[in-house]
Amino acid sequence: MQGQLWIVAAPSGGGKTSLIAEAVRVLDDVVESVSHTTRAARPGEIEGVHYFFVAPSEFQAMIDADGFLEYAQVFHNAYGTAAASVDALLAAGKDVILSIDWQGAQQVMRRRPETRTVFLLPPSLDVLRERLTTRGQDNAAVVAQRMAEAEEQISHYREFEFVIVNADFQRAAGELQALITSDRLRRARREADLQPLLKRLGQ
Repeated sequence: MQGQLWIVAAPSGGGKTSLIAEAVRVLDDVVESVSHTTRAARPGEIEGVHYFFVAPSEFQAMIDADGFLEYAQVFHNAYGTAAASVDALLAAGKDVILSIDWQGAQQVMRRRPETRTVFLLPPSLDVLRERLTTRGQDNAAVVAQRMAEAEEQISHYREFEFVIVNADFQRAAGELQALITSDRLRRARREADLQPLLKRLGQ
């Protein structure tokens, strides 16, 4: 069965990384796409696991060859999702999740309108601020900047097909997994897989 491409987007602190990791851990044949980047690997990062680390010239060559589903420049580094890598996984029957923002989602949807999209909302801005503060990675100025960016991200939730409110991790994780599982039951996806059964049923 051909895999399904998914986009999961959220504001910073929305819980996207943990919810995707849980879906990959719990469900068979679900993988998260590995992006290409021009930045250097950080200590502990593994080629092909965290990112594909490439030179700027190689990244530009992929752009010129229309090799990305989406890409963006973030400060001095570029990040992108290679179409060939995603297509190989989909052809192997894997459901592939892209962890990207609304701008990247727009790029993918223009190229692959059959992509299913999910936006994660926080239960409140106060909870989001608390999450950003308590993780201890950023100072107050950075948290304030991330909150402003989060409100901009949240304003685009209407562009997504599904919305999950991440107030409780286990519930939100279950909802994301239910979306992926139920999509596999669509007749259009199962048609070829069902042919032997349908023949036995006289169909």
